[in-house]
Amino acid sequence: MVTRLKPKTPRPRAQLRGTAPSLTDKAYRRLEEMIVTLELAPGSVVSETALSRDLGIGRTPIREALQRLAREKLIVVLPRRGIMVSEVNVRSQLRLLEVRREVERLLARTAARRANDIVRRRFREIADGMEAAARANDDMTFMRLDREFNLLEVEGAQNEFAAGAMTLMHGLSRRFWYIHYKQVADMPLTARQHADIARAIAAGDEKRAAAAVDALMDYIEEFTRATVDADT
Repeated sequence: MVTRLKPKTPRPRAQLRGTAPSLTDKAYRRLEEMIVTLELAPGSVVSETALSRDLGIGRTPIREALQRLAREKLIVVLPRRGIMVSEVNVRSQLRLLEVRREVERLLARTAARRANDIVRRRFREIADGMEAAARANDDMTFMRLDREFNLLEVEGAQNEFAAGAMTLMHGLSRRFWYIHYKQVADMPLTARQHADIARAIAAGDEKRAAAAVDALMDYIEEFTRATVDADT
């Protein structure tokens, strides 16, 4: 007699999102925020040992987090010299935006079509939070909601190839914004534009989601080009 094994029931995505982060994830999130908010400035040199001591996290998770940050071009590993936080380059940022526009439009459309009810509800909450941050001109709340918005958009779209491309652009985009927004950007406007995308995804409106992405990308490109004049 052959015993048939019951197929394992996959865990819902919402449950997966709720699992506790690993030490590597914690190290990555903390280091990514330190780089994006310039606590670790462009061009600065860091070491695994110092970061492990300062963050109270073992060297193996720190090393794994740094490998991920290197793939995202937020750090550069220099043989025999250490680890350097990558410099910022406006021309590279404009090339990044060419790709980001297409990928983010795809993610917004597919998230509007595929997201489950839990993800849609969280998008509505993020929209509320973005609008509150816009009213209060609260940059740190905006930055943190922006990071969650990006991750949730990837989850809702359920396309691992687009997710891989977009993940490589998140940190660089957020750091460039943080460096220059006080000089030339309108943070409340940008927060409201993110809220527009979030509400369109929550409503399942693919066309409106794509149009809202284009409006945001138009503004971010304008902002990026304006940094050249601000720095001269």
